[in-house]
Amino acid sequence: MKYRRLGASDLEVSEISLGSWLTYGVGVERDLARACVDRAFDLGINFIDTANVYGRGAAESFLGEALAGRPRDSYVLATKVFGEMGPDDRGLSAAQIRKQIDASLTRLRTDFVDLYQCHRYDPETPLEETMAALTEVVKAGKARWIGFSEWAPAQIEAAFALPGVERFVSSQPQYSLLWRRPEAKVIPLSCAHGVSQIVWSPLAQGVLTGKYAPGAKPAGDTRAASQDMGRFISELMRPDVLEAVERLKPLAAEAGCTLTQFALAWVLREPNVASAIVGASRPAQLEENAAASGLVIDPDLFARAEAICAAIPT
Repeated sequence: MKYRRLGASDLEVSEISLGSWLTYGVGVERDLARACVDRAFDLGINFIDTANVYGRGAAESFLGEALAGRPRDSYVLATKVFGEMGPDDRGLSAAQIRKQIDASLTRLRTDFVDLYQCHRYDPETPLEETMAALTEVVKAGKARWIGFSEWAPAQIEAAFALPGVERFVSSQPQYSLLWRRPEAKVIPLSCAHGVSQIVWSPLAQGVLTGKYAPGAKPAGDTRAASQDMGRFISELMRPDVLEAVERLKPLAAEAGCTLTQFALAWVLREPNVASAIVGASRPAQLEENAAASGLVIDPDLFARAEAICAAIPT
């Protein structure tokens, strides 16, 4: 496993990180989820990402249990705030940030998180209030660093323009061969401000593994077939998308790796990406994912893959 510095922080994170959206505490059976966490450590994965809203606290609670007993300096732990946790519990107000960080720490069974992220931008709260509250969290020792997820370029710029507040060190965007939007503005802007990308859905929710054949019914043990985990994948299951993915398979074979590893290595070719978050439901998936770290692939193969994906109708 290779490691990269996370933005302007002192955190060294594994190129492959373990996520918990739709999986742990919700969609994956507990013993199997625990086996995934244990295997992640065996493979050198030290970065674990979650959010308070994942399973309305269930993912954090599971991770708190699964990580109990491990040395706190053996992993980098990230969570998020913004999503609805109750009828009146949502957003990035100072009151919500104070309340939700304490609730997250209780569920995670830790005194601090290494990275506390704004899950989305909150247009209903003044940015000054949000940044002041995040600064308070850091100064209280409850989070070491802060980040954001899916903020617009103007919102990122506005945060960095505020004086006397903590600076973001990470951005968590969707990014994959099938979704390249961050390249236009977010990645260049992040480079200028000492911010690294922590990529979510680098495998397009599993579509870029190549396991979904065009015109075929998804296998019963896949995300697309799951009532709990499959509700966000429908747009990616279009025939034209799946047919394009089929055309990527020979490129991965030429590179001497699986399509999964090829797609993850493509994300990691970007120097501003610190880590690619994967959501594994079986330890074997993590083993395959982890092998993408450090892969050296002919840039011409990546260029051919990009051309195939760019031809998909929008």
